[in-house]
Amino acid sequence: MTLRQFKLPDVGEGLTDGEILQWLVAVGDTVTVNQPLCEVETAKAAVELPSPYAGTVTELLFEAGTTVDVGTPIITIDDGADAPAPAPVPAPAAAGAGTDGSEEPAAGLIGGAAPGGRTAVLVGYGPRTTEARRRPRRGGPPPARPAATPGADYGSGGHDRPPLLATAPDMTVKPVRHGGLEVGRQAEAHAAAEEAATALGAAPGRGRLRPLAKPPVRKLAKDLGVDLAALTGSGAGGVITREDVTAAAAGPAPVAAPAAAAPAPVAAAAAGERIPVKGVRKATAAAMVASAFTAPHVTEFLTVDVTRMMKLRQRIAARPEFAGVKVSPLLFVAKALLLAARRHPMVNSSWDEAAQEIVVHGQVNLGIAAATPRGLVVPNVKDAGRLSLPELATALAELTETARAGRTAPGDMAGGTITITNVGVFGVDTGTPILNPGESAILAFGAVREMPWVHKGKVRVRQVTQLALSFDHRIVDGELGSRFLADVGALLSDPGTALAF
Repeated sequence: MTLRQFKLPDVGEGLTDGEILQWLVAVGDTVTVNQPLCEVETAKAAVELPSPYAGTVTELLFEAGTTVDVGTPIITIDDGADAPAPAPVPAPAAAGAGTDGSEEPAAGLIGGAAPGGRTAVLVGYGPRTTEARRRPRRGGPPPARPAATPGADYGSGGHDRPPLLATAPDMTVKPVRHGGLEVGRQAEAHAAAEEAATALGAAPGRGRLRPLAKPPVRKLAKDLGVDLAALTGSGAGGVITREDVTAAAAGPAPVAAPAAAAPAPVAAAAAGERIPVKGVRKATAAAMVASAFTAPHVTEFLTVDVTRMMKLRQRIAARPEFAGVKVSPLLFVAKALLLAARRHPMVNSSWDEAAQEIVVHGQVNLGIAAATPRGLVVPNVKDAGRLSLPELATALAELTETARAGRTAPGDMAGGTITITNVGVFGVDTGTPILNPGESAILAFGAVREMPWVHKGKVRVRQVTQLALSFDHRIVDGELGSRFLADVGALLSDPGTALAF
């Protein structure tokens, strides 16, 4: 047999690590090429990693919830191929060969060869090929290297020790020879390990792993005080669903044995909660700090009568080309911003610190800030200025739906040039938004409210909203920022002025 290790690829552009949210396979499972192995959360998105090999899973090198560096092996798969006879003196590995002497996956697969000595990944190219390092065992020193004996070459790649076996405490496994590898009586060891793992309340063959559930379901369970480990998932493959959590929350609470030293309720409440900062939240925090303390922010505000815009919204929504498409106030704000950016292109630009240049972008990649269960993300509509109003409405609907479902691809969050944050959906009037890193302007759109307003010399009830524009004062001075904001407001107050743009 030939053991192949799959390394964590760079699933974005330049990412250095990722958290294994959950394993979708277990030790002993048979997998096929491109079958999802696990779900990984990076600083940009949560993605499923497909298998580059077909075979049997022999080892999961990390538990769910572990953050792993890019390029580190995370799973071992036996592809079932016969290992070639070991050479007396192993030759240096050829370019593109794995560290275990086996060939890397084909160029079209994850982990395969790519130009410049890199490896193919889901998006772009990952780090250059490096020697794999096995992580040490938990709670003890690394396993000792067995004494060399004639002919005891562990596999074709010259492994310096036999594969790890999940053994029960104090269990001795008598080694035997099989296919050039020194392994234990794997069937007996595996069965004993399963029995020990079951006694400890862990998943057989996988150690103490987190229950299978998507991040939104985990958050729901946390909010409702439901222990996922006590549930049996009704979804495909035993995945715990929202219905499982809500049903458990509505049912009678299980009677638990009294704890030996349970903390007092007051002490437990005073202790609070500690939430690890990682993934999207960690990346967002770092980006906001960098933006806030790098770009000198200026924020201007404008209150706008949008009664005409709201009436136009009703007429537009009734047109056949908008059938099945949500026509929201955000659509008109986005269109007004795009038209104003066409008149004031400097607003759609970036500051290049290294080159000491201002980069004025040739197209508007319109970002929409979206709150998701994993944190704030800002996907963008590429070249939004070329889209018609129906096309823009469809693009915005797809973008927000994908983001809320946690399925936004890393590429959809890269390359943004200007952003809108819709705080009005939360009933908020306005705010002082922080620039998305690399951009020079962000527009906050507040709630639309009925308010007394002087219209044609009389006080009337009108629909009013507030706009707040934050901009990088290195690029956008007060005059340019004011003119840009005034143009956006004019387009929303009287949509007919779009004909003059």
